Amino acid sequence: MANLGLGIIGCGNISTSYLRLAPLFKGLEVRSVADVNMEAAKARGEEFNVKAQSVEDLLANKDVDVVINLTIPDAHYAVSKRILEAGKHAYSEKPLVLTLEEGVTLRDLAKSKGLAVGCAPDTFLGGAHQQARAILDEGRVGTITAGCAAVLNHGMEHWHPNPDFFFLPGAGPMLDLGPYYIANLINFLGPVRRVGALTSSAEKERTISNGPRNGEKVPVKTPTNIHALLEFHNGATINLSTSWDVWHHKRNHFELYGTEGTLYVPDPNFFGGRVEIGGRDGSLTELEPWDHPFGVVNQHHNGRDLANYRTAGLADMVAALQGGRDARCSLERTLHGVEVMTACLKSGETGQFVTLSTTCTRPAALSPDEARALLI
Repeated sequence: MANLGLGIIGCGNISTSYLRLAPLFKGLEVRSVADVNMEAAKARGEEFNVKAQSVEDLLANKDVDVVINLTIPDAHYAVSKRILEAGKHAYSEKPLVLTLEEGVTLRDLAKSKGLAVGCAPDTFLGGAHQQARAILDEGRVGTITAGCAAVLNHGMEHWHPNPDFFFLPGAGPMLDLGPYYIANLINFLGPVRRVGALTSSAEKERTISNGPRNGEKVPVKTPTNIHALLEFHNGATINLSTSWDVWHHKRNHFELYGTEGTLYVPDPNFFGGRVEIGGRDGSLTELEPWDHPFGVVNQHHNGRDLANYRTAGLADMVAALQGGRDARCSLERTLHGVEVMTACLKSGETGQFVTLSTTCTRPAALSPDEARALLI
């Protein structure tokens, strides 16, 4: 597989993950980094021995074929649009855009130019989630009729020194963390038909409790407590709860209820974890981890052993471009995910169910052998 030249726009914290992990995968070679803050680009370039350029120069760089958009969510649409207008493929951090209309514009622009757009999250390609996918596809828990998914905590102001954007429209727990859950639900169940939700916020402002702004108040301008009901085209109904108004809870991240048993899936924010099956006889079985390369621990963080293979979705997109196939983290699926999230917020505002206008297919499963083929 010939390498495609990669450029990165946005040299914040997440850029280190892409720069450290891209060398694990075939076909990926980071050739340039850029940021609106040239000093940040230079610092990241020196750290990883990569050319630092202005955004304009990176977009004009003939050695760059695919540009990774790691800017803040509010800038994702504008930057991805510029990438496509420059004639380059785009891969964005989540969320792709903040409105369905923006996503449709990117889709039409990409189609007109014969370019690809991909988007994180790619954690659903992880070993644990692909093991759970195989269990579903084998029918081991029967037909999924219902389930629940939950991401519940108390927000970012306790650890992030500048958490303002988390509490603005376009963020909140649904658009910030919801993409991991919705991408995995699409991986398991396919597209959503309609949604209904209740939304609220426990507080009108949050207090930063760390760093140089310790004690400063941050206004809350988007719902921080969203409880949604998702009806899928296949008939399954899933309760999705995303909240930053919870101090403690004992809910599992993911439970899928089938006609022959229950499947317990680990946190979709990560690639690995424990998969369990509950049977009709009341038994609970923890499965041996799959022999999947994207479930192998390769990182230790805050005392936890983690499997971190971010850029797997990008590597799959590059392989898809070269092989003429559908990318698993495709524009079709991420656009549907954006509509699911924004429809939940709209339902909370209107008090009405929202029927979705987009749809998508399930991504192809990623077997252990297929995952290994993406790695060097």
